[in-house]
Amino acid sequence: MKASPIPANERLITLDVIRGFALFGIFLVNMPAFHSPHFIKQLYGVEPAYDGIDSIVYLFLQLFVQMKFFTIFSFLFGLGFYIFMSRADEKGLPMNRLFLRRTSILLTFGLLHLIFLWYGDILHLYAIGGFLLLFFYKRTAKTLLVWAVSLLFMFYVLTSLQFLLPPTFIQGMNAELTSESSVAMKEYINVYENASYLDWISYRFGVEVSPILLNIPFTLIPVLVMFLVGLYAGKQKIFQHIDERAAFIKKIQIISGLLSVPFVVILSLLLLSVLDAGFYKYAAVQLFTSLSGFSLCFFYISTLTLLLRSSKWQNRLQLLRFAGQMALTNYLMQTFICLLIFRVFGLYHNISLAAGTLFCLIIFTGQLFISAAWLNYFRFGPFEWLWRTLTYGHMPALKKSKASI
Repeated sequence: MKASPIPANERLITLDVIRGFALFGIFLVNMPAFHSPHFIKQLYGVEPAYDGIDSIVYLFLQLFVQMKFFTIFSFLFGLGFYIFMSRADEKGLPMNRLFLRRTSILLTFGLLHLIFLWYGDILHLYAIGGFLLLFFYKRTAKTLLVWAVSLLFMFYVLTSLQFLLPPTFIQGMNAELTSESSVAMKEYINVYENASYLDWISYRFGVEVSPILLNIPFTLIPVLVMFLVGLYAGKQKIFQHIDERAAFIKKIQIISGLLSVPFVVILSLLLLSVLDAGFYKYAAVQLFTSLSGFSLCFFYISTLTLLLRSSKWQNRLQLLRFAGQMALTNYLMQTFICLLIFRVFGLYHNISLAAGTLFCLIIFTGQLFISAAWLNYFRFGPFEWLWRTLTYGHMPALKKSKASI
């Protein structure tokens, strides 16, 4: 049987809407890194200082967006892996070989994106995690949960090791990083504002790309956790039988919502300096950002899934569905558009957080309508079509037949 991509009538509308929603959240989080020296601040542990409306925007992003949508995307990747593998298996196709080819292509896209365009790429990380998923496809649902919980526990043990460092050591380390950060910041901004493309690439490879690649073993852990949870959801066929699993999804919504309240409250108190964590503030903020990221991720997914049982909500959120169907294209285009706006037109480091967020809203709104218009005439987004062509070894029809328009 000839290998081919999933037909449009077999797509799960709920997953496309959630993917579009996650794409928007990821863009909100990524935007400050497009227009400001966000990376170098994180690298040196420099706490961002905002006032006025920027401080309100920052607080909102930290409480309800940061780490919440990256986890949703990771969950969807694990679920998508199950759907891809099970459908290939049903058709008698070489599922392992196809998935390895598909993931190798994704890794290539990701590395090209990371090295030549932007340090915040997630595709390479997802591809590496995708290779590991092959070892879990035939495991039982219970085994997947055991692995997910164990990896999550290990991640938080590693994260919490920061609290064992003596305050004097943290103070000394902070002082040293502070003295180095001002020089590094000036150089970073100068390169982003004035360097030629080749000099920019060369600088970025040492300052951005290398640390990111070296940090993969740690950053991969929470990604793999959500991959496994997504794979679990696929094996349990939760999204194939939403009405039958509505009570279970409602239970997830309630539990995750209740868990999120203390996490978000504590995080807000830390960010507002109402709760004093002393030298451990940075570590505490990281911890509760991550904890709320996992809990709100499940709250968002379950809430959207329940809402989308209604055709009324499907119609209201259909633009997110189209953006979700073209998630790869839209994700990569966000980079191209932002590099053009902020570097080519000289706006880098010259706009506020609130203005950057407004840019994000405008650009994403445009992507919603462009995606809807594109999919009215074409079956896939441009990069989705290229990905499928390289995966299956033949070119699927891109344009819709007149009968289906």
